[in-house]
Amino acid sequence: MAAGVNGRPRTPRAGPPPAAVWPGSSEPLGARFKPGAEGVSGTNFALWAGGAEAVELCLFDDTDGADGEAPEDPGGEGAPRRERETRHLLTELTHEIWHGFVPGVGPGRRYGYRVHGRWDPWTGARWNPSKLLLDPYARAVDGDFTLPPEVYGHVRDWPQQHIADTVRDERDSAPYVPKGVVVADGDDWSDDRRPKTPWADSVIYELHVRGFTMRHPGIPERLRGTYAGLAHPAAVEHLAGLGVTAVELLPVHQFAHEDHLLRRGLRNYWGYNSIGYFAPHAGYAASGTRGPQVGEFKRMVRALHAAGIEVILDVVYNHTAEGGELGPTLSLRGVDNRRYYRLQGDARRYADYTGCGNTLHVVQPNVLRLITDSLRYWVTEMGVDGFRFDLAAALARSMHDVDMLSPFLAVIAQDPVLRRVKLIAEPWDVGSGGYQVGAFPPLWTEWNDRYRDAVRDFWRGALPDVRDLGYRLSGSSDLYAWGGRRPYASVNFVTAHDGFTLRDLVSYEQKHNEANGEGNRDGTSDNRSWNCGAEGPTDDPGVLALRRRQLRNLLTTLLLSTGVPMLVAGDEMGRTQGGNNNAYCQDNATGWVDWSLLEDPGWRALRDLAGRLLALRRAHPVLRSRAFFSGRPQGADGLRDLAWFTAEGTEMTRADWYAPKATLGMYLSGRDISERGPRGEPVTDDSFLAVLHAGEGPVRFTLPGPPWADAYEFLVNTALEKQDAAPGGRRRAGSPIAVRARSVLLLRARSQGPTAPTPEVLGPKN
Repeated sequence: MAAGVNGRPRTPRAGPPPAAVWPGSSEPLGARFKPGAEGVSGTNFALWAGGAEAVELCLFDDTDGADGEAPEDPGGEGAPRRERETRHLLTELTHEIWHGFVPGVGPGRRYGYRVHGRWDPWTGARWNPSKLLLDPYARAVDGDFTLPPEVYGHVRDWPQQHIADTVRDERDSAPYVPKGVVVADGDDWSDDRRPKTPWADSVIYELHVRGFTMRHPGIPERLRGTYAGLAHPAAVEHLAGLGVTAVELLPVHQFAHEDHLLRRGLRNYWGYNSIGYFAPHAGYAASGTRGPQVGEFKRMVRALHAAGIEVILDVVYNHTAEGGELGPTLSLRGVDNRRYYRLQGDARRYADYTGCGNTLHVVQPNVLRLITDSLRYWVTEMGVDGFRFDLAAALARSMHDVDMLSPFLAVIAQDPVLRRVKLIAEPWDVGSGGYQVGAFPPLWTEWNDRYRDAVRDFWRGALPDVRDLGYRLSGSSDLYAWGGRRPYASVNFVTAHDGFTLRDLVSYEQKHNEANGEGNRDGTSDNRSWNCGAEGPTDDPGVLALRRRQLRNLLTTLLLSTGVPMLVAGDEMGRTQGGNNNAYCQDNATGWVDWSLLEDPGWRALRDLAGRLLALRRAHPVLRSRAFFSGRPQGADGLRDLAWFTAEGTEMTRADWYAPKATLGMYLSGRDISERGPRGEPVTDDSFLAVLHAGEGPVRFTLPGPPWADAYEFLVNTALEKQDAAPGGRRRAGSPIAVRARSVLLLRARSQGPTAPTPEVLGPKN
């Protein structure tokens, strides 16, 4: 029995006469189409609802169209859908799992649950059978969340708002909410070949399925913005031609739009508002939302794999779209609020370590199972190759504090499926003690925001010295050289989806988020950016030239650094968001990649530079080291595997590291690198010298002599817009060269050969 609004018990409301429901099985959770007793086909439904008093399975048919096919919109967005609901009381309860088998129910059938129990928000109990709930294990979702008052478990417009969340709303939400969809099993992955790219060889490209494809002229219009669009040869060719090894997709789990955005006529674009951890977001499907989106996602994965590109999902298991106590009742809140979410001492309120209103209670076994079942599903049945965990510190909390021995991290470490895929932590959350960069255990890699900050500060002239930069360029050993971790524990990035694009980083010093409708209060104000002399758009040719050079500097620095580089879609061609550093709600040209930029020779040259650098990285193991450099001599001649030089061509001293500097030389020796071949044979490579100069004027840099090199060959010069115009000759070791203001040189060390006897100024005049 469930409590009514006045506290008196009430009997679940009866629907149409139910069909027979067989006992079925408590495993697996979710809806699974399969043969039942005596070979009769149907679907087994299983829902964990530990504290519930009763559970009704609700099956839906269209009243104005054949079931399995979406009817025409009955009245616009937010209008109730015309559907016939059939309710079945699940009577079987095994280990807190309610279950039943319904004969004749097959793929394409839509369903949800009504869960009965006490309404007592003061103790965290928020059961309300008037609200149709999405199955947490639904593998496809049909419909969109529009958040009218009917979908809230409490009376949203109660006059006394400070107690509104305590008054139960009795209106039926079923006509207004999406439904789960039964999906067929049995895909054969025998024709798929996972790339299995080693971490040290990986290059990540962060992209948005919709934003990457919406404006691509080579993708048919009907496929733009979809999984099928990303699988199209035109999209795949760009990725493969650039040389990236993995795409990191912004969230593709089914998500909902926040009420405050819908009220302003906006939508959640990034998708960090998950509500269905097994379902590919239906809004990105070209093939339909009654189940075909699952197959479309799988075909996208196969197409990327065929091109040698792995698929990493950005996943949001730290919170859900239900928000705080004033949020809607869509799924977990109505199943068992007290077990799914972390609550405060005042159980009406939610513990919020995410800034999004709630935090999943990962210490609870049923929540931990939900997350790990979801992860395994995406690996084994959807074909993905890894995950980037949003606000991973929130998942690593035990009862309160972040704990690197937490149940979540312990389960991942021993799971035979998950411990073999790529695992990336965003190693922080918004709670006390949540910043955990460098603290995640072996097996994990991390987004390294200290790399981001040091590189940005160096190129804008804000680093007090170059100590931090040296660590970041060489793999961040100060953060990761423990527990057997390797340099690829650091995911190096200068930009990410959250913040300025690379072009905006050199074009704006202030955020310009007015279009988000929040009075420009949203988004960080700590951008560590420099506009090169003018805020935003300008016709000044000097400013424009400097900005493009700074882009080349940032891109070159990233791709020459030890660790795993991450590029953001469109940065390689000068994408801009007009200074918006929080475009989470800009599902429009602001947030989409502008492919017309490639028609500009200057932006095309930037793309070509990225490709050139990635090809160099791919060809030379010393540029993607699998172990930390020792900095010690590797032979009798005193050659080190890593050495640092001043502009005078002398090795850096302790005093040099602590002194303000705008110029740094980094020498990587390929003679005795740590990598070994498949039979244990030594691997040797070329040696390289990178000269980074962030000063306002040119500098004379003396090329280090023996044992470092007899001569140097110039490979990349960011003072030049087109690298095919870079000099290919050699310069004698020990001779000075003039390096233009704010530029990077990459040189290959040579032991012998013809040399140019005189210094040469490289690149155009400043």
